[in-house]
Amino acid sequence: MTERRISESPGCEFERRIQYERATDEPPSIATAMALAQYFDDDVEATSVRLYDYVDPDALDALFAETNRGASRTTGTVEFQVEDATVRVTPDRVEVSPNNG
Repeated sequence: MTERRISESPGCEFERRIQYERATDEPPSIATAMALAQYFDDDVEATSVRLYDYVDPDALDALFAETNRGASRTTGTVEFQVEDATVRVTPDRVEVSPNNG
């Protein structure tokens, strides 16, 4: 089991970037909400940014769910925009960074 870890770096031109490594049993939608709250410097339970306004959380979880044979999905990426940020979800992490341009 992977422990959750949030990394924050200034990135290019000192712009904020968040990298959230999710636990194997943590749904991607929860990890994404946590990463967005960190990016926007909000409490995850009181944030004004609602994930479902930008992407269907159930569909996001389904994309990274185990296969019918019980195997973990090790590839794939979902990328979408939330306000002034780009969110990139992979099987093991969520990255939030400023939009490029």
